[in-house]
Amino acid sequence: MTTPTLFDQTPAAGLRPSPAAVTQRPLVIALDVAMGTTGVAGVGWTDHVHATAKGQHERFAFQLEGCASFYRHADFVVIEGAAYSKNNQGADALAAMRWMVRHDLWKRSIPYAVITPSKRITYATGTTVHYDETGARIKGDALKGMVRSAVAERYGIETEGKWRYDEADAYVLLAMAYDHLGLPLADVPPTHSRAIAGCDWSEFTRAVTR
Repeated sequence: MTTPTLFDQTPAAGLRPSPAAVTQRPLVIALDVAMGTTGVAGVGWTDHVHATAKGQHERFAFQLEGCASFYRHADFVVIEGAAYSKNNQGADALAAMRWMVRHDLWKRSIPYAVITPSKRITYATGTTVHYDETGARIKGDALKGMVRSAVAERYGIETEGKWRYDEADAYVLLAMAYDHLGLPLADVPPTHSRAIAGCDWSEFTRAVTR
């Protein structure tokens, strides 16, 4: 976990123009939602919500309350969605948990965006497909490690501990949201930033322009 720090609310000089209605950096919170441990990120810090209860309803309640404690005052929230290449779009517990968070955000009138894992990986590393020196495809924890390393190198955020990958994933989501708003947290090559165009930012856009 990294410690929250104060930051300048005024966009730094040299950043590309932001949407007309954005005059200062809004509060964005990013969530890599899970039933067990949800990674959470804000500018300059990461954290997590870890549910230890064994009962499904208790875990739902703990995760939802824990996530809300971070985003209740947010201007925008960005959430990691499902990997559409996998057959996990049914009424499983994780899908239910994600929808509970989204419904709670809707009730609070907090605009949110949902980003797929493939878009997050592209933004962090430039591609979703990686191979080692033998030509074998890199996946699993090795790929998660690449994302974590990218977060450390580009943003100076060192995620540590058992939940380091969840927190690093959340920070990439955070960076994508600010980049979309025209307030990037760091310079990102076009090979990486192309991932933003494939995401649905409609709620963010409505909130900024209204």
